[in-house]
Amino acid sequence: MNLLGSGLHLAKHHEDALSVQEAQLATMRRLGESEGNILAVQTNLSCSYRMLGRDEEALSMRRDIYSGRLKLDGEQNERTLIAAKNYATSLKDLSRFEEAKALLRKEIPVTRRVLGESNDLTLKMRWVYAETLVKDPAATFDDLHEAVTTLEDAGRTARRVLGGAHPLTVEIERGLQKSRAVLRARETQPSASA
Repeated sequence: MNLLGSGLHLAKHHEDALSVQEAQLATMRRLGESEGNILAVQTNLSCSYRMLGRDEEALSMRRDIYSGRLKLDGEQNERTLIAAKNYATSLKDLSRFEEAKALLRKEIPVTRRVLGESNDLTLKMRWVYAETLVKDPAATFDDLHEAVTTLEDAGRTARRVLGGAHPLTVEIERGLQKSRAVLRARETQPSASA
């Protein structure tokens, strides 16, 4: 069933993939499958929810996955760190910026320590963090400056490690351009006290 669900997802048949994944999850629970395998299927299911625009369901499941991974694998396990990044992405997508920032501020140092500065998950987490700062309508000038410096550093690392044509490098550099534009716009705004 896992192969069928994955194939349907790759073929962009997300409704069908969702049906297969939900059936697979129900079967696994009924048969007493291991928690790790259940969390893996829930991860796939959360991606299907997200692709179908069912963001609240994706968020709820990703919160459960992150919590489950913390209990099962501990905070320094790569699967837990991936779950944290996915959960933070869902929080950001639903404009829950304070929660996303708090989670990423906690997890990025762990990811750096466990996986290293140049690991793609570390780079992705830093990208999501910067994007969260920029998308937050309550972002301060300092937040926007932090987003730019975060992406400048992550972009240099991505270019050095992955190359300029790698999709992650391209996304980080695109985010950097956007962050710089938002920061420039903020700098040129007349002050509220004028």
